[in-house]
Amino acid sequence: MRRRGVLKGAALLAALGPAAGFAPAFGNQEPSSPISPRDRLEQGPFDIDQDEGWLTALFTTPSEKPLRNPGLGLVAYSWEESGPSLAARARRETLEQHVENISSLPFVDVLYIRCDWRNVQSRSGRLDLDPVWKLTLDGAKSRGLRVAFRVQLSSPVFQPEQIALPEFLRSRIPMVKIGRIPEHGNSEYLEPRYDHPEFQRAFSELNNLLAAEFDGHPLIEWVDMMQYGFWGEGHTSNFPNPFPDDVVAERTFVEMTALQLETWKKTPLAFNTQPDISKVGNRKTLAMAMSAGAWLRSDSIIIEEPIQIDQLANRPPWLAAILEDGYFRQYDISKLAKDSSGVNVMENYMLHTLDLRSNYWSLWTEAANLAHYNEVYPRGFERLRANLGYRLRPSWVWQRKRHGTAELIVAVSNRGVAGVPGVLWLEVQTPDGQLKVRGTLDPGHPHGGGIRLASLLLPKDFAGTVHLSAQLEIRPGVMKPVTWACEQTLNPDGSIAIGVKKKDDPGWRKGV
Repeated sequence: MRRRGVLKGAALLAALGPAAGFAPAFGNQEPSSPISPRDRLEQGPFDIDQDEGWLTALFTTPSEKPLRNPGLGLVAYSWEESGPSLAARARRETLEQHVENISSLPFVDVLYIRCDWRNVQSRSGRLDLDPVWKLTLDGAKSRGLRVAFRVQLSSPVFQPEQIALPEFLRSRIPMVKIGRIPEHGNSEYLEPRYDHPEFQRAFSELNNLLAAEFDGHPLIEWVDMMQYGFWGEGHTSNFPNPFPDDVVAERTFVEMTALQLETWKKTPLAFNTQPDISKVGNRKTLAMAMSAGAWLRSDSIIIEEPIQIDQLANRPPWLAAILEDGYFRQYDISKLAKDSSGVNVMENYMLHTLDLRSNYWSLWTEAANLAHYNEVYPRGFERLRANLGYRLRPSWVWQRKRHGTAELIVAVSNRGVAGVPGVLWLEVQTPDGQLKVRGTLDPGHPHGGGIRLASLLLPKDFAGTVHLSAQLEIRPGVMKPVTWACEQTLNPDGSIAIGVKKKDDPGWRKGV
């Protein structure tokens, strides 16, 4: 075991169909975004057959400076499956000091908590969040960061002394021995009977409690879905699953997946792309999650199966990808070998995220090591922060005389590796807010390395200054502002000014 360092109704019925149904759900047919574009802008081609006059109103230079836009970034852990920093576990620093240190790193964009069920609930009917939750949320708010989390239904880390289930549930839910724990004598790993009615009742309550607290919370970037097995990754390595048969296993996790997809409406969910080695329905649940707009993640990147790399690299462009790897999670440069070209193994790992068109890369818990690593090997984080996710700018803006009025054609360029994780809204408005014109691009556009054009029609005879801005519809109806990634001066809200010419301005062109 060395993977990481050693819809109710019709939707549910469809998911319970033959496993072969997974294939067309991924890769063999054009998928559709769960966010239906509203107010779709015309997106070309924009020919010159109606040559009333045109000019280039604005062109911008790409910036490589880091941006804290939604849907991308470097992720530091205030708590991982084994706890906080090594120093905090050894009581050489307090939990408060650890969260302060990790959230203060200048290259961190997101703080992440990965903990057991017992760390969020100790009694029925309410959440009892460990202190790290408040510290993490407060640290993120004070520094302009975001927060993500995973609650593990099972974990091998503290077994046999401790299991992930809260104490109040342990007498009510049967546990199944699935195999010997290495170096622990006759002790065996325990997995709950996920299909047991008591587990299902408690899981439904946990899901609803978490969503009531965090769905749509302004600081929450994404939530990892609660999946089967070790670390909630969707497997128990080479150990058997605890179900009476594989049919029960698959049905159970299809239903649990449907429950989560139905409950979380405002915050993106993320689904682990683990292959179905434990035969618990991962193929079907992955197809369900992708169809519902869940982002994808993998908890390793080099020691990984071909199927996961293929799924992540060729996912629909509107889905973000979250990557980590636990083998060198401490970022201890004394333990990082270099290859014949002089590249250290951690840098080699992290730069593979760009091959997968990823949005996020994880930094784990060790603040001092991360700072020292960045001093010695600055290229890795610099390249990630300049390329991860999407990086948008209005590279060209043309003004045209069309249909008796002024038209702006905006060419949005994406210098990042990933598509837009949702639907991009473009808006032009006057500084006083009296004029506002807005609409959407198609989901995922512009793709990584691509350009998408769109038309915005202004009122007849309008001339003056307008501000062009962008928003990301990250979930249906949930808008997040996006700052343009250009060198030119931006307004405080991240928009850029454009001068709209009068119809008799001498700068108009005709012909080519």
